[in-house]
Amino acid sequence: MDSNQPRSSITLPGAIIIAAALIAIAIIWVKKPISVPSTNKTAQNSQLDDVNMLPVTAADHILGNPNAEIKIVEYSDPSCPYCKSFNSVMEQVITQYGPGGKVAWIYRSFPLDKPGTRPNNGILHPNAGHEAQAMECAAFLGGNDKFWAFEKHFYETTPSVTSDTPDGLDQTTLPQLAKDVGLDPVSFNSCLSSGQFKNKVEAQYTDGINAGVSGTPYNIIITPAGSKIPLAGGTSLATMKKTIDALLTETTSQ
Repeated sequence: MDSNQPRSSITLPGAIIIAAALIAIAIIWVKKPISVPSTNKTAQNSQLDDVNMLPVTAADHILGNPNAEIKIVEYSDPSCPYCKSFNSVMEQVITQYGPGGKVAWIYRSFPLDKPGTRPNNGILHPNAGHEAQAMECAAFLGGNDKFWAFEKHFYETTPSVTSDTPDGLDQTTLPQLAKDVGLDPVSFNSCLSSGQFKNKVEAQYTDGINAGVSGTPYNIIITPAGSKIPLAGGTSLATMKKTIDALLTETTSQ
């Protein structure tokens, strides 16, 4: 995780606690430990209800049924290698649960391009904000389908910021990525050069800060009952499926 520094014949609160515990087991957390979620129902429910995240609306980038029983809101940094790995997990989640309308994936940007995200007040991912704006331009020019096509192509084909590729992606290649998914590269480049979506990306980053995001990837699972389960770091497909199945099973038993 890149950082700048959650049932069967049980009650819904019980299912949430089990889900939180499953999530905690599989968290990939870098530079600081994760605390074990409380098993006290009152404390646990209070913690879940305290997540200060903007509601999911039609203005979000949503893959799957907007009215799905479970919504997974991901705060992601395009330059983050952990986000690249977790992206494939979320694609598999949607492949399994999306067609039935059970799960929706909501993407929000959280670029770690701010001073202080690296030791000595350095910047961890200098190009992340620019890359996040590129995703917004894809949505602006091609709608939700092109946003997700560009997002998928970006995470599958571009280098992250790592010790082997410290500079990450050559930003001049972004228009070609847009062309690869059927967007007009000239219009795309014009949109990106204008900086018209800089404020939108910054608003998503601020929303993440308010929601408690401290690094990427960071997910908040909105349960069928409307509670919010924070999920810090990358998680395995197996644990994601166990968490989702536990929450869906509880819903059908009501």
